[in-house]
Amino acid sequence: MNVNIRQALPSDAAEMHRVRLSVQENRLTSVVLSEDNYVEAVVKRGRGWVVELQGVIVAFAVGDSSSGSIWALFVEPGNEGRGYGRRLHDIMVGWLWERGHDRLWLTTEPGTRAERFYREAGWERVGAVPSGEVRFELKRPNNALQATRGNARQCVW
Repeated sequence: MNVNIRQALPSDAAEMHRVRLSVQENRLTSVVLSEDNYVEAVVKRGRGWVVELQGVIVAFAVGDSSSGSIWALFVEPGNEGRGYGRRLHDIMVGWLWERGHDRLWLTTEPGTRAERFYREAGWERVGAVPSGEVRFELKRPNNALQATRGNARQCVW
């Protein structure tokens, strides 16, 4: 099986949006996203990465370098549990540490697999936001730059 992780391109926006709309948890209910939002996120505000399985995008992640936030991390149903989300997470977090952030943040729905995923990855729940989502933060470990150097390179399994 040919799996490739690479930096997201503006031309990936439609496939990233398809993956985003396919998830069963953390579904879009109060926010309307367009493909332009993905382009802005990976070109102007941060960087994104995609997992391609035989040329088809099955997962993606986007980090916002201006705010130090995780803008998105989603894996298409049917491709979960294969380590794609964790690999994207580690690449994105390493890249955000390299941008100089000492603390990263994200929000997600409470009681979801995403909440458990972030807890297991070392994120700490620090409260809630008005939408009802929970806020998580991740503090930079002392060796973050050393440990993550090179993680953002293209990877082929």
